[in-house]
Amino acid sequence: MPEWLHAPDLWLARLVLQRGLGFCYLIAFLVALGQFRPLLGEHGLLPVPRFLARMRFRDAPSVFHLRYSDRLLVAVALVGILLSLTVVLGLPDAWPIPLTLATWLVLWALYLSIVNVGQTFYSFGWESLLLEAGFLAAFLGPAWSAVPAPLLWLFRWLLFRVEFGAGLIKLRGDPCWRDLTCLDYHHETQPMPNPLSWYFHRQPKPLHRLEVLGSHFAQLVAPFLLFFPQPIATFAGLFIALTQSWLLLSGNYSWLNFITIILTASALDGAVLGHLLPLGHASTRAVPWHDGLVLAITALLVVLSYRPARNLFAREQLMNASFEPLRLVNTYGAFGSITRERYEVVIEGTNDERLTPATEWREYEFRGKPTDPKRRPSQWAPYHLRLDWLMWFAALSPAHAPRWFPPFMEKLLRGDAATLRLLRHNPFPEHPPRMLRAVLYRYRFTTWQERRDTGAWWERTRLGDYLPPTRLRA
Repeated sequence: MPEWLHAPDLWLARLVLQRGLGFCYLIAFLVALGQFRPLLGEHGLLPVPRFLARMRFRDAPSVFHLRYSDRLLVAVALVGILLSLTVVLGLPDAWPIPLTLATWLVLWALYLSIVNVGQTFYSFGWESLLLEAGFLAAFLGPAWSAVPAPLLWLFRWLLFRVEFGAGLIKLRGDPCWRDLTCLDYHHETQPMPNPLSWYFHRQPKPLHRLEVLGSHFAQLVAPFLLFFPQPIATFAGLFIALTQSWLLLSGNYSWLNFITIILTASALDGAVLGHLLPLGHASTRAVPWHDGLVLAITALLVVLSYRPARNLFAREQLMNASFEPLRLVNTYGAFGSITRERYEVVIEGTNDERLTPATEWREYEFRGKPTDPKRRPSQWAPYHLRLDWLMWFAALSPAHAPRWFPPFMEKLLRGDAATLRLLRHNPFPEHPPRMLRAVLYRYRFTTWQERRDTGAWWERTRLGDYLPPTRLRA
């Protein structure tokens, strides 16, 4: 086989890609184990059996087309967790190539099965990103085999689409990205702020301008530099990793930032990675049939890249879209428009039989999204709170939640234990409330002086009812 087919100095890049993606798979399956059943299970807000009744296998491939049950979902999640742990611990490094390949492909197929029936709760770009990166990782081979150079280039191509797609969405979208003012608002209005978001928002405005400029360079210039000779490619990878670390510090974006940082390993010079991770490594050897498989997969993915590549330069650029049901090559992007004000839906209940001006309303507290103004925003990423994220979209418009929000309110009125476990605090531990309502508030971060005077992280203004008081129907 020709020398260009192998990259012996990038064995550390392979290690980082495999272990890092194994960790992200582990988090993803833990999220499924903890949240899938109350959201999408047999008695969930959007039950999978109803979805499968109107969906063909070829449009949404999933093992659940054979049969869905909550027990099977648990089994799928547990197998995914077990296989992810073997990858994180590096056990496949000593296995034969077919066994390593099978481990990764089972991980990919099981998570694809979950995502393809997850409906709106699994409609985030990082689901496809994990699947695409995980499929590529399946063919990297164990530690003793030669490092396949074409796959490292495909990882760079994936990183290019993640960053450049996001940059183009911004450039074509909200004018605040062009006048450098978007981050005057974004840290405050992002879906789920973290403990440092308040401080990022309160930075001087000139620093916000530098943040936007750094974002533009990382997403519109650095992606092209990934394909330049070293050390230019290493510089591009490190700059992207730096900006992603900045995002990781400033908000909760599930495993999006983690995967993007992991992908930058494909662009780093082997000597640089060696300084960062001073690990010893045994010699590697090529396996001809594996090399042939790598070339075949590379050819397939290059062909499938046509539509995502064309989409980057389309006038109506799609964001976070898949062009085939296996999600092998996708298009990405985020925050093409920035909301200037933060809205939150606060759910309240009462035990009073009749509504009067003196009716006592108690608030449900979510795990991640803001409710109590005095509660500091929490750190959750890379774990993903699916209900909390969709509550952010619901606050922007009821049109984002017509199918799942009414069942959610009904579950609360019935005191459904599985649904209540998705929340941080249930104000009605003895029995469900007689009535519920949803109230729309405008939230903003407090100023430095307000924080000192009140200890509150947020100041909120009641705007009116999102959903008027409602009871269980007979």
